[in-house]
Amino acid sequence: MTRTFIAVELDEEVRAYLEHELRRLSALLPQVRWVDPATLHLTLAFLGELDDQRLAQATEAALETARQGKPFTLRLSSLGTFGPRYQPRVVWVGIAGNLPRLLELQAALVASLTSRAFPPEERAYSPHLTLARLKDPLSKPDLATLQRILASSQSAQTASSHASSSPKSTPPALPVAQISVMKSESFPGGPHYTCLQSCPLG
Repeated sequence: MTRTFIAVELDEEVRAYLEHELRRLSALLPQVRWVDPATLHLTLAFLGELDDQRLAQATEAALETARQGKPFTLRLSSLGTFGPRYQPRVVWVGIAGNLPRLLELQAALVASLTSRAFPPEERAYSPHLTLARLKDPLSKPDLATLQRILASSQSAQTASSHASSSPKSTPPALPVAQISVMKSESFPGGPHYTCLQSCPLG
């Protein structure tokens, strides 16, 4: 059995930018367990444990979807959280850029998977990269720090959309030229992801 998902992998420039951002966030909130930037990816569909036959069908669906698509470009957006404001559960960075093409690609993938009897996604697709999962409630000082970080991120995003930003402060573009069928494995030091099949768009 293979724990499987389909995702957009990040290029080295985007990963390096996120590594820098995670170091900055870790310095501000050292009690939070931030993700390893090497594991970051943009999930399109999570399929769970698959046997060899179902893995082959999922790969067929990904290849079929990719052939019908064309490359496009995304970019990173501001930070946000899932969960109540007073007890957030997840810290994430949003995705902007050519979102219509991304949503079209993800919907086509889900349709291709559904035609092969994979269960449809239960939640509406919300593209993001998870930076931290908060298992325990934050202390009041840490919660206040997180809220300041979120407000600063929102302000910076608004400012950059109305004025030209310096290259250092602007997140790099995230080109989407392929989707990947990924294997997920759990280890004591954290998850490890392996690309099983690259599926070029177009």
